[in-house]
Amino acid sequence: MKIDYKTLPDEELLYGTKACQGCAAMIAGRLALKVLGPKTCLGTPACCFAATTTVYPHSAIFVNNIISAFPALAATASGMAVGAEALGWDEDVTILAFAGDGGTIDIGLQALSGAAERNDNILYICYDNEAYMNTGNQRSGSTPHMAGTTTTPPGSRSKGEQTKIRKNLLEIMIAHRVPYAATASTSYPLDYMKKVAKAKEIQGCKVIHIQAPCPTGWGYDTDQTVAVGRLAVECGLWYLAEYEDGSFRLNLNPKSFKPVAAYFKTQNRFRNLTDDDFRVIEDERDAEWTRLLAL
Repeated sequence: MKIDYKTLPDEELLYGTKACQGCAAMIAGRLALKVLGPKTCLGTPACCFAATTTVYPHSAIFVNNIISAFPALAATASGMAVGAEALGWDEDVTILAFAGDGGTIDIGLQALSGAAERNDNILYICYDNEAYMNTGNQRSGSTPHMAGTTTTPPGSRSKGEQTKIRKNLLEIMIAHRVPYAATASTSYPLDYMKKVAKAKEIQGCKVIHIQAPCPTGWGYDTDQTVAVGRLAVECGLWYLAEYEDGSFRLNLNPKSFKPVAAYFKTQNRFRNLTDDDFRVIEDERDAEWTRLLAL
């Protein structure tokens, strides 16, 4: 499927949500459905996306969809895929699981691991706003080092302060040898949509991990969502990559990085960081990129 801005359909399958202004999770969902089309069966767990798109008696989602138990999304999607096969639905039908980082990297990881091990024919997209935002910004396994949340306030006694390495969903999925896995950013929409289109054509378990900035939890003006997401990539704190046919590749390899301070100073969750903290994080970033380039 060729994806460019001129060929995107006008039809919208996600609109009229009750999400916060500037919510990147809605960008991720809207663009995915625009690529996948109306022959999509969507599943979501408890998360911001579910809470703001399906508020009875209204729905902002215009494909078949179900809300699963928090830890069970991938298992639910696996059952949907088996059901679609039993009904003889054509290959153009996509079983889409769409969840936040809490419901994927923490609570839902066991079910996703099972689906990946079985290589169930689903597309799983994790929109990562780097905390449990639906319940008030508590730390998740994807919260960055030194980021303030309601459960990890600044200070030496904070678990968030001590936990320097967040879970790497892409590499967890690579360890399962899934046929396709990728990272993406809502601030790089064409890259993301091309990855969704590619995943649609592949049989088996596909996983896309997309950074989705959250103005409410991160603390920035709602019109800055795209700019903040771009800074994360430009500062080397989020990367765009793919794993396919047993090979890992970076989709964007900046010649140089912007100072991390340019990214952190846009957000209240990092307001307590000092110049010394910036240097520590830049050292961590450089070490991570050395490891990535070796892959």
